[in-house]
Amino acid sequence: MNERARHAPDRDELPFAAPCRSLTASEPIEWLRLGWADLKSAPRQSLSYGVLMLALSHALTAATWLFGNLGLYLGLVSGFVFVGPWLALTLYSISRRLEQGKRVSLGGSVRDAARAVGNALVFAVILTVVFLVWARAATMVHVFFPALQDPGWTDLLPFLAVGTAVGAVFSAIVFAASAFSLPMLLDRRTDTVTAVVTSINAVLRNKAAMVVWAAIIVGCVIIGAATAWLAFVVLLPLIGHATWHAYRRAIDAGQWPRLD
Repeated sequence: MNERARHAPDRDELPFAAPCRSLTASEPIEWLRLGWADLKSAPRQSLSYGVLMLALSHALTAATWLFGNLGLYLGLVSGFVFVGPWLALTLYSISRRLEQGKRVSLGGSVRDAARAVGNALVFAVILTVVFLVWARAATMVHVFFPALQDPGWTDLLPFLAVGTAVGAVFSAIVFAASAFSLPMLLDRRTDTVTAVVTSINAVLRNKAAMVVWAAIIVGCVIIGAATAWLAFVVLLPLIGHATWHAYRRAIDAGQWPRLD
């Protein structure tokens, strides 16, 4: 038995979720500052991720526009949900390597992400289930509102209000589950359930900071859409690096052994 295995804590001795620290509402600004510092320290590796996400965003948009097929769109988004978490792990790995003073490379980051890919895929399955339920709920909203030949704004307002409310509920669930879980899966020897519960607990205990963080992410998505996704080349790596620092500031995962 090696030294690491001898001192590894028994799984039954670990808590159900990692404890979280209290965050101020201004904390997300510091995460962005640290994320920007990481992006400047590893620009080639970070922007490579941004370019890849730009290409995927354009491919998804083009396929939906050209074929107008809901089934194809759902299939592409489901595939994106599976690939996205693994790609995000590479960004967290870059920030983790910079924090530890290690050499940063795309190959090394991909290898780091590969160690956590099993749990990331479990997380992707969870996201896919939520996405499919979300799509079904959106369809039900459409069914319960009668089709009008020439609807005005007043006719559409109830439909838009209900649709927005349904979307907000599912978005909040996904946000709470994913805010800190993936960085924890990359950083520690833990399982998906523990990481997700840890993330939800931290979000619920730091509502003000997480509302600000969610608003920043939504703002970045709006900017990306307004620039035909071009801004994603910089914004997505920035958000990814900042998410790593959010995890490091919010979650006390010291009871779990490092995933090295």
